[in-house]
Amino acid sequence: MVGEDPKNYMLQAPRLIRWIVSLGLFFLGIMTLLRLGAYLAFSRELVPFAEAEPAFWLGLRFDVRVVAGAMLPLLVLGSFSFLDAFAAPFGRRFWCVLLGGFSAFLLVFYVSDFLHYRYLNQRLNASVLGFLQDAKISAGMVWQSYPVVRIMLGLVVGLVACLAAIRFLHRRVATAPTSPRKRVRVAWFVAASVACLLGIWGRVGQYPLRWSDAFNLRNDALANLALNPVQSFLSSLDFRASSFDAAAVRKVYPQMSAYLGVTAPDAGKLSFAREVRPTGASLNPRPNVVVVICESFSAYKSSMWGNPLDTTPFFNSLCQQGLFFDNCFTPHIGTARGVWATLTGIPDVEPVETASRNPAIVDQHTIINDFAGYEKFYFIGGSSSWANIRGLLTNNIAGLHLYEEDSYQAPRIDVWGISDKNVFLEANKVLRTQTKPFFAVIQTADNHRPYTIPKEDLGAFKKAEASAEALKRGGFESLDEFNAFRYTDFSFQKFIEAARQSPYFENTLFVFVGDHGIGGNAGTMFPSAWTENDLTSFHVPLLFYGPKFLPPQRVHAIASQVDILPTVAGIVNLTYRNTTMGRDLRKQLEIDGGRNNVAFIVEQHNKWIGAVKLPYFARHGNDGSRPEVVWAEFGAAPPAKLPAPAEDYHALAEAFYQTARFMLFNNKKAASSAGL
Repeated sequence: MVGEDPKNYMLQAPRLIRWIVSLGLFFLGIMTLLRLGAYLAFSRELVPFAEAEPAFWLGLRFDVRVVAGAMLPLLVLGSFSFLDAFAAPFGRRFWCVLLGGFSAFLLVFYVSDFLHYRYLNQRLNASVLGFLQDAKISAGMVWQSYPVVRIMLGLVVGLVACLAAIRFLHRRVATAPTSPRKRVRVAWFVAASVACLLGIWGRVGQYPLRWSDAFNLRNDALANLALNPVQSFLSSLDFRASSFDAAAVRKVYPQMSAYLGVTAPDAGKLSFAREVRPTGASLNPRPNVVVVICESFSAYKSSMWGNPLDTTPFFNSLCQQGLFFDNCFTPHIGTARGVWATLTGIPDVEPVETASRNPAIVDQHTIINDFAGYEKFYFIGGSSSWANIRGLLTNNIAGLHLYEEDSYQAPRIDVWGISDKNVFLEANKVLRTQTKPFFAVIQTADNHRPYTIPKEDLGAFKKAEASAEALKRGGFESLDEFNAFRYTDFSFQKFIEAARQSPYFENTLFVFVGDHGIGGNAGTMFPSAWTENDLTSFHVPLLFYGPKFLPPQRVHAIASQVDILPTVAGIVNLTYRNTTMGRDLRKQLEIDGGRNNVAFIVEQHNKWIGAVKLPYFARHGNDGSRPEVVWAEFGAAPPAKLPAPAEDYHALAEAFYQTARFMLFNNKKAASSAGL
């Protein structure tokens, strides 16, 4: 190579990397053709080809993740001499066999995905593994439903073609020149490794590319077209056992349909739908709604129940001016589960991962869509890729305007994005310019580790000091947690002060609710059972604040996150369709003073379910073990000897649990677009 320009060495990539690039382009081309075939078969009549371009582009990014994941092992292991695909005969045979297996894997996945969608109108997911339990019956159904022999022949032909292409690309690359310089080869290896890792991550950002990003296309047909069957299947593996027991639901249906007020109960169809109409004239102008989901807003740590540290004086003053429920419970611990319950009205009873991460139940009806003619907003300081919340939001709330950390001018302060104060102020900037009624959700995050308080606020917000003993009495583990809780109150105050200066304030209903509580010692503020039985993890404030619509009232009746949207619709005097567990809390106050209200609780970590119905709280293991009933009424001293409840609280909890499992899979929004 004497006399050759040394610059050419930099262009002469190692043969392994050239082969990987060729293989990657080959597999991406095959996947794109298969996506085109799926479009022609299922989506052509639903979406014009010109409008399908975003789905093809996003689908290509999903495909790159799969291909990069397959090529990275070839890049790393193929660098060892005994697995060298060009210098070692064993290495060449090894990789050709392995790549042939990968080709077969892809072909089987895509054919299975095609047939699965044709049969069930759903992308391939891990629930198909359940058919293996009745393999003989399932095989018979497949044999009788599909041209199995022709499909198998097609797979063989496709596999032979892939193997021929793999060998052809190998022979072509084997004769190509390569740089003899070690540093050049190392540079190419590093660059290729970085490219594979970026391809697997899928984007430049905090969170990887996820299946829920497909639903940002705001169209079910486009979302289904973009998804890659391999990623969809792997994303649903943790949910392969997720299902419901129809017989168990049918058994409790009379009890639950009566509790929920189903006007036309049908145990055959297991319908929980009810059309709710306003009792009075519609409000004019139509009120705006702002729902604030507050991070870790634990009740016993706040001022409304007499915490000695008086952490939330401003919010306490709001509670004295609005409709305040002091006995509200979240169905579970965890922000993603709290967001799910608030927006859908269904407790998230998924046992392993959160419901928002399950691709099989991303399609959900929400009462927010019954606010016809309203602009819809969701403000979050960080990224909605967190916990795949984006799929829940953009797929189910029609016309949603989603604001995330990149949407704002305010700086990002930590992993959770911009500060809560700035989320509120940025939201206010948007809302004060609206000329149509709006429904907005604002989600906070600062009352969470690392408990960041931005430097810009350390003038207006003064950190407080407290002794270790005082912190313990107030339920706090550290000064950082204590001051972060106080900063939440500071952020509420800045928001309401800004809103009061905005034209929308007078005609707006504000709703504040904790996403969940925090377990800890509630001391003498609550009965000992609240600490010993972990009720503090679920007890949160719930405030409906709108002086124009609601007189001040503190209500002691039981409430739940799932009741929020029906109650909001009732206050706004809106006709809505309810298909889940929530009830209008104000209406229940008129009926029986809320004495019949139940808050269902599920604790996934320790695997128990429970129900709060005054004056008791009962819980038991998911398998029926460890049953216990305790006194839950903090407004009255417990009796010396606890009398047995007049009803079976454990059966009550089981009824809610089985119904919630059913609802997760049977709460599809009314206008769901079909198509792959």
